Amino acid sequence: MPPGETAQVAQILRAATQLFAALGYDGTSTRQIADAAGLNIATVNYHVGGKRELYLAVMERAHQAEKTALEQALGRLPGDDPTAGIHRLIDDYLDFCVDHPEVPALWMHRWLSDAGDITELERRYVQPLFAAVTATMRPIAESGLIDAGVDLEYAMWTVVWSVHGFAKGGVLDDQGRRRSAGDRVALRRFRAHLHLTMHRMLGLPGEPR
Repeated sequence: MPPGETAQVAQILRAATQLFAALGYDGTSTRQIADAAGLNIATVNYHVGGKRELYLAVMERAHQAEKTALEQALGRLPGDDPTAGIHRLIDDYLDFCVDHPEVPALWMHRWLSDAGDITELERRYVQPLFAAVTATMRPIAESGLIDAGVDLEYAMWTVVWSVHGFAKGGVLDDQGRRRSAGDRVALRRFRAHLHLTMHRMLGLPGEPR
């Protein structure tokens, strides 16, 4: 629990996070959040504010969690073996999204124009993190390790699109059943596929790790 955050505020934000991730901002009401938190609307408004304030607080918490994980992952790049470092970065991002499925869920709702009147979050949160990744990857690309014809930004977006889609929606098996990120076999197959895809897309030397 962050410093200065009371147990009741944490309880409210957990409920809001679950509902915004499941239903989106537009599909969630303050009453639903209050009911999920076991409180009345007046108490929710007193501690956190209205629906907009709740959403901004949820997105801030999600961003801070992702920022911390990404900074730790980028801090290990490039290392003694840049190719292994790139694959480790892919693993770190996939593991974060699997461990925190609410984060890709929140952003995927925004991809579908959820909370369309709250427009500053991509500029405030997404762009700085994406810039940090590409800035760290750029020297590796300039060293010649990555194929010069690769669009580095789109390659990084490919990881985001793929990982978010898997973490949120999973995949269908041959029986038409949805296998989510919690399915060990599905996760193992997706991880191997993602590594192979990025290894070949970037033109990295050797075989995928």
